[in-house]
Amino acid sequence: MRFAPLVIAATSVALIAPTAAQADSPGTRTPAAPAVSVPGGRYEQAVEVRFQAERGTTVRYTLDGTTPTRDSSVYSPGRPLRITKDTNVTAVAFHGNRSSVPVSYGYLIKTREKPLARLVVMSDVHVGSHKDADKKYESFFDTIGSVFPRPDAILSNGDMINDNGDGKGPDHRIVSEIFQDNLARKGMTGTQLLISNGNHDASLAAIRSGYPAAWFPDSGGGYYESEVKGLHVLTVNTETYDSDTAQRGWLKKRLAAIASDPANTGRPVLIQGHRPTTGTTMDGQQAANPRLAEDLSAFPQAILFSGHSHLNVNDDRSIHQRDFTSVNDGSMSYVEIDHGYQMVTENGLADRFETPTAQALFVEVYRDRTEIARVNMAADKHDIYTGGKWSANWQPPYASAGTLAGSTWTVRLKGSTNKEIKKNFRYTDATRNTVAPAFTTSRPLSRVDGAKGGTALRIAQARDDQMVHHYTVDITDARTGAPVVSSKVLSDYTFMPRPNTLDIPVPGAVPGGRYVARVVAVDAYGNASPAASLTFRG
Repeated sequence: MRFAPLVIAATSVALIAPTAAQADSPGTRTPAAPAVSVPGGRYEQAVEVRFQAERGTTVRYTLDGTTPTRDSSVYSPGRPLRITKDTNVTAVAFHGNRSSVPVSYGYLIKTREKPLARLVVMSDVHVGSHKDADKKYESFFDTIGSVFPRPDAILSNGDMINDNGDGKGPDHRIVSEIFQDNLARKGMTGTQLLISNGNHDASLAAIRSGYPAAWFPDSGGGYYESEVKGLHVLTVNTETYDSDTAQRGWLKKRLAAIASDPANTGRPVLIQGHRPTTGTTMDGQQAANPRLAEDLSAFPQAILFSGHSHLNVNDDRSIHQRDFTSVNDGSMSYVEIDHGYQMVTENGLADRFETPTAQALFVEVYRDRTEIARVNMAADKHDIYTGGKWSANWQPPYASAGTLAGSTWTVRLKGSTNKEIKKNFRYTDATRNTVAPAFTTSRPLSRVDGAKGGTALRIAQARDDQMVHHYTVDITDARTGAPVVSSKVLSDYTFMPRPNTLDIPVPGAVPGGRYVARVVAVDAYGNASPAASLTFRG
């Protein structure tokens, strides 16, 4: 595995081997991916990164999440890259007309200030066998250890297994074995494991019988309170919350008591519950439990973590503040995108809202703020379908393990009244991003031959201050005005690195026929670039 336990105070110059290599074709010489001197992870100082590649190759790199090309910056041996802020570094080795696979490394650069607590928040594990999960979770725990060598707690927020009323409750024991083996392997003997109930977890009894009692210490209703390094962590059962008056009463009573204690001023109350509540993250897709939002509305100190929807954490709509803070967890099995879009696949444009990407949150609670880092466990580019069959079971090694899925979110709870605290909220509807994407070249569209023959429209991806979410693509027949393609095409933003171009097939294009393309880049908030246009022949 690429990630080893991280010594934060110093960096090593020993080269770390990449996790993937491109297979040689007969009669060609494909270079191996570059090795890196400093593994990705969390550091308390700037780091200097060196690459090494095969003799005769040239290493090129990017620092913005894009895939290096022959026009990207050249790495000069002896002149290390100095990383002073949170960054994804991606490198490719070039030799003649061949190139290695890209390898990416995520660096979180902190100060020497010590947090009160460090927690990993994950959800939607969906494990069903050792065969499919053992190697994946070795890689995932290696990634966890590269950021938090000794996390104070891991919150696993529901759907540990994939029971659909079909008797898979005993699978919890498989998850327990996998987690316990990896905690021991990584030396995380002091790490608390706290589980919530999800809709695919069979039953509360199945959870209780599958794990050590300390991992799910409920008193009968699937909800409970824990303490992590003096921090209050409340686990709710979102499968019953709205109708469970006892649970609602317990949560409100505990929140009121915690909020009234001066010792807790400025500190968050962390809450995990499997399903998101209404009107919060990502427009509440797959949300439930409106009474949970109602009950939390009086407590701006609350940070609610939720899974279930699998909605990716690349999108800044995955954090939301109004009366409290709500955060999507992503997913450890596969992530989703809001519906209504298409992706470019090997078989052309296809309706897709899922990708085999695994993500988790790394939470550091300080005296005056909570920092939430978004980290990919695996974000290599793959379709969710393999050979026409749906599958999220891509196995390691992952060339993208440990990369950052976005900038760190910071929650500040300064103030002595609810109104004062909410003045510091920065992820509200009123403060959302208004910057539109922009194409960075005067000719972002071009006509190319499709991967499987025929004609395709190539889009050179636009840039945005957060991320380009999708492109509206309209292609018409210049002679008749009839539409040929009309689609919203996702930018592949969940992958690391992101592809630099998207090739949109033009079905039925007639050789010599004239076509007109109009493309607009759009971010997650609907901010749109000026249209790019191209007239081309089939």
